[in-house]
Amino acid sequence: MKQRQKQELATLHEELKALQEKIPEDPVAFMRDYLGFKPTEYQLDLIDKFQKHQFVAARWCRQSGKSHTIAALLLHYALTHPNTSIGIVGPSWRQTKLVIRRINQFLRKIPKGYYYKPQHTIVRLKNGSIIEAFPNNPETIRGPTLHIVYADEFNFIANDQELYDAILFTLGTTNGKFICTSTPWSTDSIFWHIFNDPAYSDFARSHVTCEQALEPNGPLKREILEKIKRQLEGDPWRWRREMLAEWAEDENVWLSQALITSCIDHELEYIDFEEIAKGMFYAGLDLGKHQDYSVLSVVKVEDSSIKLIHMHQFPLKTPYASVIGYVKTLCDRWNRINKVLVDMSGVGDYIVEDMINAGIRQAEGVKFTQETKEKMAQWLKQCMVEKRLKIPYDSDLIAELNIERFELTKEGKIKFSHPEGTHDDRFWSLALSTYAAREPPRKEPTFTFD
Repeated sequence: MKQRQKQELATLHEELKALQEKIPEDPVAFMRDYLGFKPTEYQLDLIDKFQKHQFVAARWCRQSGKSHTIAALLLHYALTHPNTSIGIVGPSWRQTKLVIRRINQFLRKIPKGYYYKPQHTIVRLKNGSIIEAFPNNPETIRGPTLHIVYADEFNFIANDQELYDAILFTLGTTNGKFICTSTPWSTDSIFWHIFNDPAYSDFARSHVTCEQALEPNGPLKREILEKIKRQLEGDPWRWRREMLAEWAEDENVWLSQALITSCIDHELEYIDFEEIAKGMFYAGLDLGKHQDYSVLSVVKVEDSSIKLIHMHQFPLKTPYASVIGYVKTLCDRWNRINKVLVDMSGVGDYIVEDMINAGIRQAEGVKFTQETKEKMAQWLKQCMVEKRLKIPYDSDLIAELNIERFELTKEGKIKFSHPEGTHDDRFWSLALSTYAAREPPRKEPTFTFD
């Protein structure tokens, strides 16, 4: 028997197996018998709400199994409802594809006769149902006929009102379902209104904290929870958002949640170190070593926009020689990085000299003083307020941008700080790269500050 005939026979066998093994109508039985996990009480509650309601919203803490549950729910619905179209949206293209990846992992646990070859952005089932990841674009959502729309991390979507209107429009033709989930972030959002505004009373709501998600009642291990608690000890507001699933923000932060959200570009993704990039680039290098991280950020200037296209946080204690090597390789590979603005506070002028001697002639040094920090932080904020700065959806970056505090001194200056136990290295790296892009490139690099 030829190889092709063997493959056709195997496919026929899988299809016959699928016909014999009918997927149970009960999603809980499907998850238990096919996917191999037993839903917790709060997961059962969400499953019940999804079955009984047209509109569902869930704000769950981190590590609570949200993605696992939603992926299983969507797959089961598609398997038991032929010719159904399900759309997935999120704050970034990458984020929506992660949901498809999770569903593809589940496909391995059911007979192959139920689905076609897995793809990165779409799941096609033999019964005609489709689960597809869509870019965060209202016009894209308005086009297709959809029976279910799932919005992941809905609180982080910058154009949430416009997108929500488009979702209601497309679901209006099918009387379909809408489900959204998110960790709380800004109160200036549809997601906040869903949980706090009587106008959204048609939503079935689910709220899960870290205490509810702890083993044996959930997937969150106590040692992991204790580790997270130690990491966020200096930032109680982030703890409340991410682990208690509550809205919280310190009024003394330099960059508000609403301002940060407004700068998230759903089409923007980081360019990897290995990739080749062309354009007008500017870099910022915030140096740390033992207690703080060294972070490199690169922005691309396009017309009046400044786009963050690369950010790399080096492991603690990374030698400066390795950091310089990384920057050198990137400068050689990308055409072209016009300036690398380097924080040389605490390390001295030699670090910039070493970079220039290594061939990074674009390197310029700046010492972090109260005055220079104020200039860079104000420029960063101005670019964000003017909607010139665009950032990709990066949960770590977003949290760190919201960590920087400020206070006015008696001299009328602005003093910046971050809570003990937290890090602001990404913040200052982005401030450096954005500040580096404030002027056209010059032929010969000179030191910006004395």
